[in-house]
Parts: sequence; structure tokens; C-alpha cells
Amino acid sequence: MARFLFFMFLASVGFISSARARALAYFNRDLTTVDVVDLSRYSGRWYEIARLPNFFEKNDMTNITADYDLLPSGQVSVCNGCHRGNGRETEVNGVARAVDGTNTKLEVAFAPSILRFLPFVWGNYWILDLDPEYQWSLVGEPTRKYLWILARQPEMSEDVFRTICSIAQDKGYDITDMIRPLQRH
Repeated sequence: MARFLFFMFLASVGFISSARARALAYFNRDLTTVDVVDLSRYSGRWYEIARLPNFFEKNDMTNITADYDLLPSGQVSVCNGCHRGNGRETEVNGVARAVDGTNTKLEVAFAPSILRFLPFVWGNYWILDLDPEYQWSLVGEPTRKYLWILARQPEMSEDVFRTICSIAQDKGYDITDMIRPLQRH
């Protein structure tokens, strides 16, 4: 019975991986990223200026940050932090890896390292647009379900914000429900 369950698990992982690959091929066909990203310049603190709603970020989160640090392995350590409505600080740590030679398409995992061999624990992190001075970034993924506007400063001018939103719309994102979390740094 244990052998059967193990083979069912492996078959499920294979099916999920195959379905994910087919979905990526379908949605990926016209979503463009920047040409190249220097991960050492991209490293450091980013503030979440806006995002599309998602299941893992709650509405009571404020002061949302992402800290990236280039590791000797070429991967990137990721530390996402925020304040919750109850005043508690929360953070989650993960790792990102480049999936192309340009560092524009990354995959991020927050699962324990022992589970990172599973393809479905990795999520797409595509750098769709990037300020030439690395002061803001537009991050999304091929299904266009997830989207973030990040900046090096906790606030962004309305003109720059509208410009980035226009870029997101041009890339096929519906930004109607964009959430702008409070940043009190």
C-alpha cells in the first residue's frame, strides 16, 4: 500500500508539472520582460507600492518590504516582511533562482529547502519593467494573475505610479482592483 501511495504521489507531481508547463506555454506567449537584470543592482530593499489581490497577502498588511541578497551560488535570498493589523511584525524567507540567462525570469520558493525539488513550490517572478536606475520595478507572471509595483523608497509620485500602471495594462493586466498598502517608514 505504501508503494502504491508513493507512486500515486510521483504521478501527481508529474501531472501537476506537465499541466504547469502547458499553462505557462499558453500564457507566456506574449508577456515580455526587460532585456536583462543585474541581480547585484537589484539586490537590497524594495517597498511594495501596489499589488493585485492575492491569497497570501492579507488586507491588514502594512509596511510591506522585500529584501533581496545575491548568494554565492547565484541564487537570491528573499525576505518578505510586513506589519499586521495586530501590530505584529511578520516575515517569510525564501530563495529565488534565475530560469533564463538574462535574470529577467526568476522562480521564488518559500517552502522548506527539503521540498524545493518539487516543481510546484516555485512561483514565477518576472521583471516586466525596470527603471534604468533600479528605483522601481514592475513584477508579474505569465498568467497575469499576480502583479506588484515595487520601489526603493516607501512612496512613489502619482505620475510615476500612473506610468507604471499604464505599462502593466499594455502588458495585458487588469489593474482595476490594485491594492496600495500603507507604508509608514
